[in-house]
Amino acid sequence: MTTHNYEIEMTWTGNTGTGTSSRRAYSRNHVVAAAGPALLLGSSDPAFRGDATRWNPEQLYLASIAQCHMLWYLDLAARAGVVVTAYEDRPTGIMIEDASGGQFESVTLHPTVTITAASDPAAAAELHDRVGEFCFIARSINTPIHHEVVVHIEEPAAVGRRALSIGTRP
Repeated sequence: MTTHNYEIEMTWTGNTGTGTSSRRAYSRNHVVAAAGPALLLGSSDPAFRGDATRWNPEQLYLASIAQCHMLWYLDLAARAGVVVTAYEDRPTGIMIEDASGGQFESVTLHPTVTITAASDPAAAAELHDRVGEFCFIARSINTPIHHEVVVHIEEPAAVGRRALSIGTRP
């Protein structure tokens, strides 16, 4: 078994002068740092008195799920001989809140994948279903993760140009 350790620094920057003397007396702003990457400016969701210009934990939760899914998908695609040339996702999440607190009810990934014409579109779509077996984040949470996948097949532009030049004589 291999163990990986992760470390970040999080610093609350929201003391507006009276600390947490009341629930409205302080800002939810904070800074997340780690050795290497740029600082991440965070806050809470605006619905919870946060700053809309900063990342909130719920957005970061979606981002971590989508990033992990994409990275494992690309690895599985490479292993399966599916050549991906573009990948975009616009993940969405539904969080429910009641008197006892809140939790994510579901997360839906909306990956749009472009593959080469020589790649198998059915395999490209099916690989998304296998990612959950490998993605460290998906394996660590209990939120159901759904996929609404779109696969585009890249137009073989270079082949088209080559075919045109073959058919034309000077």
